[in-house]
Amino acid sequence: MIKGKDVKGIIPAIATPFMDNEDVDYSGLKTLTRYLLDGGVDAIMAVGGTGEFPHLDREEKKLVIAAITEEVKGAVPVIAGTPACSTRESLQLMKDAKEAGADAAIMVPPYYFGLNDEALFLHFKTLAEANILPVVVYNNPLYTGNQMDPSLLTELMDINNIIGLKQSNADMGQLVEVIRLANKEASICTGIDSQFFPSLMIGARGIYSTAGGLIPKQMKAIYNLFREGKFEEARDLHLKVQELNRFLEYDPGYVSPAKEALRMLGLPAGPVRRPMPGLTDEQKEGLKQSLKNIGAL
Repeated sequence: MIKGKDVKGIIPAIATPFMDNEDVDYSGLKTLTRYLLDGGVDAIMAVGGTGEFPHLDREEKKLVIAAITEEVKGAVPVIAGTPACSTRESLQLMKDAKEAGADAAIMVPPYYFGLNDEALFLHFKTLAEANILPVVVYNNPLYTGNQMDPSLLTELMDINNIIGLKQSNADMGQLVEVIRLANKEASICTGIDSQFFPSLMIGARGIYSTAGGLIPKQMKAIYNLFREGKFEEARDLHLKVQELNRFLEYDPGYVSPAKEALRMLGLPAGPVRRPMPGLTDEQKEGLKQSLKNIGAL
C-alpha cells in the first residue's frame, strides 16, 4: 500500500484514446502510457477528468485502469479516479480499480447535490476506512459544485488511509493554507498547471497535470530544476510552458485541447466523446503554435 511519501513529482492525468467510432482504443492507451513512462513521470492518474471519466461506463473504467497497469508493470504508482455521486458507487469503483491493479484511488466529492462539510467528511472517511485502496482527495469546486475549504481538507488529511490531496482551486491561498495546516505526511499537490512552480515554492509535493500528459519531459524538467535549487531556470521554463497551459485551463475546457495536442504530437488520442465540443480552426492553430514555441513540435 503506497503512502503519502510515494506520491510526488509529475503525475499526468492521462487521456483515454478513442477510435473514430468512440470505442476505447486500448492499444493506443498502452502506447500513450509508454510515452509518459519514457518521459520520466512519477505516477499516472487514470480515468480522471482528462480521461473523460463521466463518459466511460463502469466496465470501461476498469478495463482502462487494467490496460495502464499492465503497461506500467509497477514502475510508478497508478492512481485511479473513482468518483461518483454516492458513497456506495465510489466504493464499488474503488473495488474495480483495485482488481484492475491500481495503487490508490483519487476522487472529487460527490457532485450535483450540494453537501455540507459533515456529509463530505463522512463520505471520505467511509471510503478511507473501507481499506480498499489508499485515498487521495480531489478538491475541484468549479466542476463539482461542492467546495472543501482548508479546515475541512486539513481534517481529512488526518484520517488514516487518506494519503494526499489534489487541490484544483483557482485561489492559491487555499493551497498555501492547507500546506501550512495539514499533516506533513500527506502528499499535497496542485492540480492546476499554471500553479506548478509557485506551488512547489510553498511546499507542494508535485502536480496532477494535464500538461504532464502531453509534454512529460518538459514538466519533469521544471520539477528537476526545482529539486536542484535552480529556481530561476525552473521559473523560466514554467513561464515558457504557460503558453500551452492557457489552452488547457480556459475555454473550451481542457479535454479537447489535450486530445488535439496529442494528435499534433503523433500520439493516440482520437475524438472526444459526444457531446464534448471540439476545437475551432483558430483554436487549433493557436494550440499548434504554442507547442512549436515550447519546442514540443
